[in-house]
Amino acid sequence: MPAPSFSSKPEKKGESAAKHQQQRRDPYEVLGVSCNSTDQEIKSSYRRMALKYHPDKNQNDPIAADMFQEVTYSYNILSDPDKRRQYDTSGFEAIDSESQELELDLSSLGTVNTMFAALFSKLGVPIKTTVSATVLEEALNGSVTVQSLQFGKSLCRKVEKQCAHFYSVDVTENESKMGLVCRVHSRGRSKFKLLYFEQEDNGGLSLALQEDSTKTGKVSSAGMFFLCFPVYRFDQTKSIAVAKDPDAAFFRKLDGFQPCEINELKTGTHIFAVYGDNFFRSATYTIEILCGEAFSTEKDKLRDVEAEILAKRVELSKFESEYREVLAQFTDMTKRYAQEAEEIDELVRKRNKIHASYSTVPPLSRSSSSSKIRSSFKGSIAEEHPAKEKKSRDRPRKKKWFKLHLKVDKRKPC
Repeated sequence: MPAPSFSSKPEKKGESAAKHQQQRRDPYEVLGVSCNSTDQEIKSSYRRMALKYHPDKNQNDPIAADMFQEVTYSYNILSDPDKRRQYDTSGFEAIDSESQELELDLSSLGTVNTMFAALFSKLGVPIKTTVSATVLEEALNGSVTVQSLQFGKSLCRKVEKQCAHFYSVDVTENESKMGLVCRVHSRGRSKFKLLYFEQEDNGGLSLALQEDSTKTGKVSSAGMFFLCFPVYRFDQTKSIAVAKDPDAAFFRKLDGFQPCEINELKTGTHIFAVYGDNFFRSATYTIEILCGEAFSTEKDKLRDVEAEILAKRVELSKFESEYREVLAQFTDMTKRYAQEAEEIDELVRKRNKIHASYSTVPPLSRSSSSSKIRSSFKGSIAEEHPAKEKKSRDRPRKKKWFKLHLKVDKRKPC
């Protein structure tokens, strides 16, 4: 068997990127769905495959770990309408793999990694978490405890971290027509997820909807609305990636306004759950189910406002193209303005320099002028007072007392 050969030249960045491009499979093929699949079909397939290849169920299995990453990466593309459209148009070239958001399962993280995740979350870094694979597997096997929840009656409980409480709600025909609202809130500002499960033929439960809690003041809340007409949710994480560009952040502000997968619940029993999403501590919450009949006015207002938001999003898309065009013209005009101002200043400097060459008298040297002034001043004084100057010359000088010559009689000493 020949020995393997190793290249002495390092692989270039472009070659490695091209090699990685060839290794990636079609996201539709990875998830086992067609190009015309709905968002709900894609999500159901992802949940099933993520549960199958999750690292908790396949420890020390590198193939399963690679499959889990590939499934997660494919779902991140197909679950985002913009990225899915970009992939359908231009393939992987239109997608930046470094900007993909990965969902973290806190139950699979160690203590140190959980501490780092909690620290980054405190600093304001958005960390997207997913439901524990253990909870999803227990629900899929039908081995979870389900508690009955009545309409109009709130229930306060405490759920441990990365655990879930399941509730069953019996919906009548009238309540199905009027719609219903499921809402959860926590005054301790705990993080949790509100989940909705669909019942499988084998008696198991598969996750269909998920809403993360949001903080408003000192209260965290989450809600699901089944009002028999299209209801939208606003995912603010869609605009985080473009937050560095103010213009792009403005025009992409409504991209996170996406329709909910399920808009109405049929007559029968339905399953909800509250999942504790804190890093270290349990979550205290209050859950209640309300009939939509009590929110008839709010339903009409919600429908009208969301219709206006959809119209505004279309209008904003048209306005962006106009804004970009005018902005490009403004940028060109600004550059031309600066260039014209610079040329004008240069021409004025040249003109002033030429004008100064013949209109300004050259300055005299200081030494010659001062000597001439001094000599002329002396001459004028001599002309005005000639007699006084002569008399002062003829006058004898007086001897000063300290210059008198004293005669001393020199006698010999005795």
